[in-house]
Amino acid sequence: MQRLARLPIILQLAFLGAIAMLVPAIHAAVTLNWPLARIFVQSAVGGAVVTVLIGLALLGRPAADRVRGVLPTMLGVFAVLPVLLAIPMAAALPDTGLFNAWWEMLSCLTTTGATLYAPDLLDPSLHLWRALVGWLGGLFVLVAAVALLAPLHVGGFEIVVDTEPAPAVGPGGRTRTERQARPDSRIRRISADPAFRMWRSGAAVAPPYAGLTLALWLGLMLTGDSGLVALCRAMGTLSTSGISPVGGPVGAPSGGVPAEALIALFLLTALSRRMWPGGNELRTTRRLRRDPELRMAAALVAMVTLVLVIRPMLGVLGAADPVSTPEPAASGLVGGLARSLAAAWGTAFSALSFLTTTGWTSVHWEGARAWSGLSAPGLMLAGLAIMGGGVATTAGGVKLLRVYALARHSQRELERIVHPASVGGGGTRERQLREGGAYLAFIFFMLFAMSIALVVVMVSIRPIAIETATMLSVAALTNTGPLAEAIPLIPAYQGSAGSAGAPWAGWAGLSVFTKSVLAGAMVAGRIETLAILAMFAPGLWRR
Repeated sequence: MQRLARLPIILQLAFLGAIAMLVPAIHAAVTLNWPLARIFVQSAVGGAVVTVLIGLALLGRPAADRVRGVLPTMLGVFAVLPVLLAIPMAAALPDTGLFNAWWEMLSCLTTTGATLYAPDLLDPSLHLWRALVGWLGGLFVLVAAVALLAPLHVGGFEIVVDTEPAPAVGPGGRTRTERQARPDSRIRRISADPAFRMWRSGAAVAPPYAGLTLALWLGLMLTGDSGLVALCRAMGTLSTSGISPVGGPVGAPSGGVPAEALIALFLLTALSRRMWPGGNELRTTRRLRRDPELRMAAALVAMVTLVLVIRPMLGVLGAADPVSTPEPAASGLVGGLARSLAAAWGTAFSALSFLTTTGWTSVHWEGARAWSGLSAPGLMLAGLAIMGGGVATTAGGVKLLRVYALARHSQRELERIVHPASVGGGGTRERQLREGGAYLAFIFFMLFAMSIALVVVMVSIRPIAIETATMLSVAALTNTGPLAEAIPLIPAYQGSAGSAGAPWAGWAGLSVFTKSVLAGAMVAGRIETLAILAMFAPGLWRR
């Protein structure tokens, strides 16, 4: 096992990806689609054989220091691995080309969920493959966050790392320095190897990740979804990829509000790392109800819901002028209240979905948009996607803990203006978040804003309107592909980016250059700009 773990991480992941092709192969065989089953089997066997041969050739090489190659390895995983994963899709769709198949797989692996194909154009087995790649990409992000990024203090761990270790408290309240047993040099070498950390973290994360997916799959089938739709949506929820074999709201065509409520419950796992094993370094509080990321998420969802619902409700009650005059669900006050409750649920679910960068909307989202009377309420969803979910989770964006650190720093500065001699309090961890954590969070936020500006400029090189370029750039950098469908910029999107018969297919109408830029933005959003810049730090390469 130790000899196998010495192989490059990307080679190990390529072998697992090749083995994963047997899942859609079995599905295609069960549905009697023998040509597609043959394609997946041949791709799986070919990929496994090639990776095994390369692995045998590398087994005799002396062990090298791979700590410095962690970040380049992650970059290589998202750049090279989709080529292998795209082979069966390119073979099954000869007219799509390897580039488009690679782009599709990259979108799935980074949990972005943007697609170039209409749902009815793909075979169900291909939909299963897309959802499975997105699910595996989410698992890789959960494992790599703790095993690869945490030791380098990037990916969100940089704002909670202790600058000075706290001394131990001995008898009588006196501080003392504890001597820790130094492990054997061989044990230290093994524990420091990224591949071994990947295997240990994967063994801890994979079982609950698969178990929650199975539970959600069974729950969605009980609400009325078919087996394939329920499975794809379960994998799309846990990985926050938002991949689904059918278009439209997540509650359609049969699940409705019960299915959405079940999905919303499982989306909570993307709001805080403490929901998963290995998140001890990010636990700023002992109690779950005081978790800063969960409290920040609840505040944001509640604020968006109130903004879109309260004002029209006042119009229904006669306390203010109505903002719109659509037909209510029933006549009179009862109909208006029923419609307001439906709009509130549609807004709350959609806000939670986009905050976790999943990108699904509720069956009542269109009603919520009409109820709010706002011209572009979907832009709020873009703002939620930028804030993102929890640190070291499958969600993208800036991350809630960074937003919380900036908010606490702002609150403390206002307190100091009013009471200059006041003491902030809150404990060591809270002070560290308000000071050094907020400083690093601000740096990351500025880097993220500069990344959006740079991608917008690159996308705008082609004849694409600035609104469309901004929408696509935010969707790619936050790994929220369905964002392009929710923001009401579809007329400009169709006119400037092209469309293949429907507004959602605008991704397919983009040029190769624009797709390449957005592909790079997906990878940058998944790895994070700060981690990419860390690859160029001299200390990482100095022996």
